[in-house]
Amino acid sequence: MARRLAGAQTTLRRRATLSGVGVHSGQEVTVTLHPEEVDSGIYFYRSNLGDGREYEIPADHSYVRATDLCTTVGVDAVSVATIEHLMAAIRALEIDNVMVEVDGSEIPVLDGSAAPFVQAIEQAGVQPQQARRRYVRIERAVRVELGSSYAEFLPYDGTRIEAAIDFANPLVGRQAFALDVTPDTFRRQLARARTFGFLADVEQLWARGLCLGASLDNAVVLAEDRVLNPEGLRFPDEFARHKVLDALGDLALASAPILGCYRSWRGGHKLNHLALQTLFADRTAWSVVEVAARRDVRGEARAADLAGSLGLAALSPEAS
Repeated sequence: MARRLAGAQTTLRRRATLSGVGVHSGQEVTVTLHPEEVDSGIYFYRSNLGDGREYEIPADHSYVRATDLCTTVGVDAVSVATIEHLMAAIRALEIDNVMVEVDGSEIPVLDGSAAPFVQAIEQAGVQPQQARRRYVRIERAVRVELGSSYAEFLPYDGTRIEAAIDFANPLVGRQAFALDVTPDTFRRQLARARTFGFLADVEQLWARGLCLGASLDNAVVLAEDRVLNPEGLRFPDEFARHKVLDALGDLALASAPILGCYRSWRGGHKLNHLALQTLFADRTAWSVVEVAARRDVRGEARAADLAGSLGLAALSPEAS
């Protein structure tokens, strides 16, 4: 049963700061989440650039610069990488307006999951604002394929993500996980699912100067026959759950919460980004709606289509 959606935009009550290692650079990095005004949206602010410049990077799919090992957004030569776990927490906890200040080129990986971001946001508190939240509602099916992988958006009353994976390694194999996303289900069923990788791949990446911050403290690492982390897995299907978490973080770059179902088979950051691009390129496949504050006689929230002046232009594929 789909949940009833609240209508008010939100921000943080106070700032929240986290520090840790960047999984790719291996460098210490600090991120601070700042409260923002109504209709500011989510955006990154790169500090500590060393040349006096200031860069704001919208958390929007049109600013994605790379999707190889993580999702990276950028403006000109300035970028922020590994944004997906933080973005998943922000979107799942229904934060609409926040500035993400970061003093390095990537978000800290922390324990490899979204749980530390959830804890920081909840400690800061959520502040309702005097404006209605806007949503992107899926109006008809949109499907993309990338090699043997595919993803599709489907109309759905709520926000749902389904992911299925298929790995040759028997420790992973075929897994599937689906979640109707709410703050509560995200906290309990998804936030703690960690990123994962295979020891042979990690060693190759290290040799290429990549994933320098990866360790057993921030990822599930698999050998051919066992999980190397002493504590084991947090969930029996942690791998599929983390794919759902990543997808939620990537889809958060829609610039508004999505009302619909997203389903992927053997997906990843590149496929998630392609799906968003394809969705927004088809103006008949989605609409911008808001949830009215009043209820009808059955107690159900009403969704009202908004005119272009209420955000349609900002969400259109032509917007930059």
